[in-house]
Amino acid sequence: MNARLQRRLEQIAPRIVRPDFLQREGIGNEIACHIFDYPPEDELQVREHIEALGAQLSSNHRSLSWCHINLLDVLTGYLQSRKLLDSALKMQQKKGDQGVIRALAGPLAAEKISTYIATTHQPAQHDLILLSGVGSVWPVIRMHSLLNCLHKDLDGTPAVIFYPGSFDGTTLQLFNRADTRDDARAAAVSARPYYRAFTLVSEEV
Repeated sequence: MNARLQRRLEQIAPRIVRPDFLQREGIGNEIACHIFDYPPEDELQVREHIEALGAQLSSNHRSLSWCHINLLDVLTGYLQSRKLLDSALKMQQKKGDQGVIRALAGPLAAEKISTYIATTHQPAQHDLILLSGVGSVWPVIRMHSLLNCLHKDLDGTPAVIFYPGSFDGTTLQLFNRADTRDDARAAAVSARPYYRAFTLVSEEV
């Protein structure tokens, strides 16, 4: 177990149930998106903690309406709803990941995934959203693109994104190596993403 990570994980529950967090006090009109980044190799530890966190919220904060959205479940559910899952799996075996990504670029556009999340999970109807599975769906779903679309569907609901990589307050780096910005030209124009997010628990804790 990563003891340093565990100390950070234990800070999540006290922070996300505070009235100022849930009511977005102090962040004006900014998007209420909070990133909890962590070493990718500790994925299983984070998954276990998310389960424990959910049990804790259900037991100790029954008046709190919250929803856990796993992006892998979202992806498979969306493809099933479009009757594309079986063909996508067969295509992956024949043409590989890049072949699937090219073929499904239209159906898997970030705005369509965001709309599916809004329809199936209704995040705006909850007090809090927990979102995981970011690494499991990469590169089919890229978090920076999804966040750009998802903020309007959150409609101010605070969201905690569990992110296997690093976040320095301006830039997401998946797996601590993959550049999540659109391309080199976009990076040259601006090193800042097109959305705003906040660090939930810093490394110094």
